[in-house]
Amino acid sequence: MTRTDRISAPWLDWPGTRAVMAALEAARPGGARFVGGCVRNPLRGVETDDIDIATQLKPDETLSALSDAGIRAIPTGIEHGTISAIVDSRPFEITSLRRDVETDGRRAVVAFTEDWAEDAQRRDFRLNAIYAAPDGRLHEIVPGSIEDAIEGRVIFIGDADQRLREDYLRILRFFRFNAWYGAGMDGEGLAACERQKDGLAKIAAERIWKELKRLMEAPDPSEALMAMEDTGVMAAVLPGASASELPSLVTVEQGAGLAPDPLRRLMAMVPRRPRDVQHMTAHLRLSNAEAGRLAQWAAPALTHVLGLPEKALRGLFYRHGAEAVLDRALIEAAQGPGADAFEAVLRAGEDWQRPSFPIGGEDALAAGLKGPGIGDGLRALEEDWIASDFTLGRGELLARLSSRTE
Repeated sequence: MTRTDRISAPWLDWPGTRAVMAALEAARPGGARFVGGCVRNPLRGVETDDIDIATQLKPDETLSALSDAGIRAIPTGIEHGTISAIVDSRPFEITSLRRDVETDGRRAVVAFTEDWAEDAQRRDFRLNAIYAAPDGRLHEIVPGSIEDAIEGRVIFIGDADQRLREDYLRILRFFRFNAWYGAGMDGEGLAACERQKDGLAKIAAERIWKELKRLMEAPDPSEALMAMEDTGVMAAVLPGASASELPSLVTVEQGAGLAPDPLRRLMAMVPRRPRDVQHMTAHLRLSNAEAGRLAQWAAPALTHVLGLPEKALRGLFYRHGAEAVLDRALIEAAQGPGADAFEAVLRAGEDWQRPSFPIGGEDALAAGLKGPGIGDGLRALEEDWIASDFTLGRGELLARLSSRTE
């Protein structure tokens, strides 16, 4: 890509974009510019729907400007200068220019400023410090930032160690941006991440997992995650994990046409033992849904999947759920057999609909079963039904149930 002095993107001409910028410009002419991913991504030829705006207005002035224009405003992070403007159900995040007064590695005390250079210097990477006027004209305050965005170079602004000590989560952001944009790891930045990795202990587990998920959503995060492992950063945030199988996992995913799935990629990195899975679940404070899915994948009863006939696969789908079986099969395929072996399981699971067992407790009572015999009888009957590939009808099942009381 070649050097440019402006961006071109459809969102510049959205009515909502124009309305928000017009409101801010009316209150402070020339005092609002686009910033962040909505500027960086067009330089990379990547679409974006998230619009971030930086303004010289103070937060209360931003609220007044939006109110005067009849635009709904939500003070989503007003203590740090952030207001969300809502137009046609679409949010526009507007943040007052800031400079750091005090930082402790996880949060910052900020003061508002009107100086674009002060705002730029407190940002993490040069490619995130590019501003664009309402018409798309670029303002490069940090030298090299436009070239970085075009080439995909992730380089800290100023002293990398200082940037990390201000917010240790930037360590994971360094690897995330490299996973998405990286044109090769910046050596100075990588070394700084290794030196400062112990600071990640200050960051809340929820923030760690949120950042890791965004990293693992990249089309191929293998190189970034292996660099995390080499520098000891992975041990700081995912103790016991290894990225060694990720390249083969990505190959299988891509061969099967699967979208990136952060949780499956986590599965490929942690030992498939219930104790380790429980530890990782607690360590990252996973949601109940995420924890349940991880536990299903690691269930000891769910053993070897690849190469089974479709009838056996349907039995596993019924007992463990299709998602858990596909998770198990994908990780198993990444460990050696490859995409072709996984394809058979994927095809079997595509049209799977879990059948409903046609016999219930009332049937067992009517057949004369009592007490613990009810549960035992129903479980045995359900196993017969599964073994028949779900073909036994209700009449045959009732006959078998009755025979248990004879």
